[in-house]
Amino acid sequence: MKINIASNEIIHFIGVGGIGMSGLAQIMKNMGFTVQGSDSSASKNTDRLVKSGIKVSIGHDNKNIKKATMIVISSAIKKNNKEIIAAKNKKIPIFTRGEMLANIVALKKNIVVGGSHGKTTTTSLIANVLVESGLDPTVINGGIINSLKNTAQLGKGDWAVIESDESDGSFLKLPVTYSIITNLDKEHLNHYGSFSKLKDSFKSFIEKTPSIGKSIICIDDKNLKNLIKKCKKINFLTYGFQKKSNYQIVNVNKKINHSIFELKIKLKGKKIKSIKNIHVNLLGDHNIKNATAVIALAINVGIKIDIIKKALKKFSGIQRRFTKVFSIGKREFYDDYAHHPTEIKAVITSAREVNRNRKIICVFQPHRYSRLKMLKSDFASSFKFSDEVILCPVYSAGEKLKYNYNQKSFSNLIAKKSNTQVINIYNKNELEIYLKRNLFSNEMVICMGAGSISSWIREIGNKLK
Repeated sequence: MKINIASNEIIHFIGVGGIGMSGLAQIMKNMGFTVQGSDSSASKNTDRLVKSGIKVSIGHDNKNIKKATMIVISSAIKKNNKEIIAAKNKKIPIFTRGEMLANIVALKKNIVVGGSHGKTTTTSLIANVLVESGLDPTVINGGIINSLKNTAQLGKGDWAVIESDESDGSFLKLPVTYSIITNLDKEHLNHYGSFSKLKDSFKSFIEKTPSIGKSIICIDDKNLKNLIKKCKKINFLTYGFQKKSNYQIVNVNKKINHSIFELKIKLKGKKIKSIKNIHVNLLGDHNIKNATAVIALAINVGIKIDIIKKALKKFSGIQRRFTKVFSIGKREFYDDYAHHPTEIKAVITSAREVNRNRKIICVFQPHRYSRLKMLKSDFASSFKFSDEVILCPVYSAGEKLKYNYNQKSFSNLIAKKSNTQVINIYNKNELEIYLKRNLFSNEMVICMGAGSISSWIREIGNKLK
């Protein structure tokens, strides 16, 4: 969809505090557009926008769109939002974030990262590689890249790196030159209705890759492995630990705070090549695979191996991806965005592999009643390698239906399926008191969830230190 944006437009973002919305708003502001926005509450994202000169209204109100000539909405915003209704009544054009994003990057060569998990890390790694190679990319990410200190960057180069948003199907509207698909899991089924329809959308995404580009796909993921067998257009390369991968991971050496591995590159009609001593400052098999996807893509766009390796080794991480927030003696506190069973398993497994003799305590805040209802059993069995789980109340994310959720019964299910001790707490103060009373030596505390848990642990940390 071509969107004509005149220089005198006033573009209003409803839900501007969302990680994806704030990044797009910042990019459009940097491009010279007049941008404003609103959100239900203040956050680090809204604070960052205000500091950059963007007007942000806290709370949704008709008056917020009084001067607006164009509206951009987040997929998280309900249709009965006051500002949306007012915009419709005033016949102000309304576009989704995906539609606006597609329009903004239409003239770039786009690398789009899709998948159920690992998109933010992979997008950040690609951005690092492109920056290191001097290509000055435009970046729109789902997390704050430490080296950029932001979720987004407007570059002067021809390339754009974009973390896709599958939650509302808008990723299919993005113009793609190259793509990476990390995995395919049961997520966003509230939009798609079934896992089958979600898989169909990813098949369409793979098949829209142009002949001048490539789709880089992880075949360790059984859903993706089965999906590519159905693709009519064979314009992809594969990566993973499996021997049939075009980019096969071998000889992995996992350290306390980084991983070292090798790649075997097996391309049709060419001799097998090896890349040795690849160093990435990330833990876990999932992150080794993310780094491999980036290497495969970077090689295919013409970046030299030594530059790729240098960029991966320099990578300083992303906020809320196994981020160490503070320590007290040998006790360490980490913050992670994991809010799906697959992500939780990956984080705990990675931590356990290099911390076999430490007590690992997981503080988990479930995100959305609908997700919990759909994946309750999977959540309950995802804490097997933890020594203790502290279960917090569900972060509703605006959902009103609780689906008869009972925290005590869910904690019992976790204890049974993960064979671990579970403690119920019901607010931030209770969490603070529990941590004060029950941490004694070298425990590793990992806080996980997509809601308020990140701010909780930081506030608690200021009191504990």
